[in-house]
Amino acid sequence: MEKILKLYNKWCGIPDKIRFLLVGGYNAAFSYIVFAIAVFFIGKEHYQLCVALQWIISSVFSFVNQKIFVFCTKGNWIKEYLKCCTTWVVSYLCNAFILELIVRYITKNVYVGQIVSIFLASIVTYVLFKYFAFRHRDRL
Repeated sequence: MEKILKLYNKWCGIPDKIRFLLVGGYNAAFSYIVFAIAVFFIGKEHYQLCVALQWIISSVFSFVNQKIFVFCTKGNWIKEYLKCCTTWVVSYLCNAFILELIVRYITKNVYVGQIVSIFLASIVTYVLFKYFAFRHRDRL
């Protein structure tokens, strides 16, 4: 257990932007897979419903990863989760808006549009997580 804690503390010593890129990449891949599966079963014409489902499903998964592996915070699970919910609403709206613009004006391919949308929404999400949801002095 001591080795795991030492390894974890070393991980948390890596700058949070790098941790966010690594863990965020994993979260983004998970989110995209959920989106692609939803589009496959529900249909491309309902891509906005699919992106909403994607955000609902991937949010809980993302919260645990962000809290433990990116921002390394302790305690405050409920408070941070509620702040994350606010962050996700903003991030979801950014994602849905960007996706709509891309599908309407750039490409009709919802899969390509969602890749770009996830990337751009991730920037907004990082800033909101860092300075709002996980803003604490006490880190693990």
